[in-house]
Amino acid sequence: MKGFARKRGVYVAQLDRTERTILSRVVADTALLLGTRLDIERPADDDDPLAGLAWSADGVAEPSDPALARLLPSASEDEDVAAEFRRLTEGDLRAAKVERLRMVWGALLAPGERLEVLPERAMDFAAALTDVRLVLAERLEIQTDDDADAVYQAATRRRRSGEVDEVRAALASLYMALTWLQESLMSAMLKAL
Repeated sequence: MKGFARKRGVYVAQLDRTERTILSRVVADTALLLGTRLDIERPADDDDPLAGLAWSADGVAEPSDPALARLLPSASEDEDVAAEFRRLTEGDLRAAKVERLRMVWGALLAPGERLEVLPERAMDFAAALTDVRLVLAERLEIQTDDDADAVYQAATRRRRSGEVDEVRAALASLYMALTWLQESLMSAMLKAL
């Protein structure tokens, strides 16, 4: 994996087929958590922007899955205000997140090793990576920078000692790779300014 750099007006990273497959799966899993399967074609005549979503805006409750709650946090500590805000905004928020994830998923499924992001879509791409990282962070119980550092150190120690919780180590590696990839995109964007 090579991080993003600006080349001929676009941001370009290099990911091999295995890296692209793994990342596309976690992006698709994040969209599924939001209620949408990315591998299903959307109708061409899509008058209803919520048609592809598998949830209803009627009586929207705060998510019980902590990872989904991180993607769709409460807007207020007041339960009535939070419920009304969620009812009014959650559909649009889910749809926007899914569209960004769909863009990243499509880019990862493109042939070749070059992952290209147009400058006008770079912020959306970075936002989608943030959503995926939020889900992984919740699964890894990362709440603070210190928690993230502890996950990094534990993953490194476990690999060296041979003491490996395979799932946690895979999630930690994926979280670290996505963090690095997102940071390389943000650095390339800042250089372009």
